[in-house]
Amino acid sequence: MSSGLAAVAKGFQGFARYFGGVLGADAYAKYLEHHRAAGHSAPPLSEREFWRDRTDRQDSNPQGRCC
Repeated sequence: MSSGLAAVAKGFQGFARYFGGVLGADAYAKYLEHHRAAGHSAPPLSEREFWRDRTDRQDSNPQGRCC
């Protein structure tokens, strides 16, 4: 791969990571990192449980959301 194409690909990957962060796509990974760092004794929620809990909390407390 040429260095120009590699730079474009790296830039796109960085943008995709940033955009995913803005949309909250990395929320489960951040949750797992926090859960591990905090030393909780209970196992972490599954990804499905995490997203269900997050959606339920947002629905019951909709502040700061446009829709």
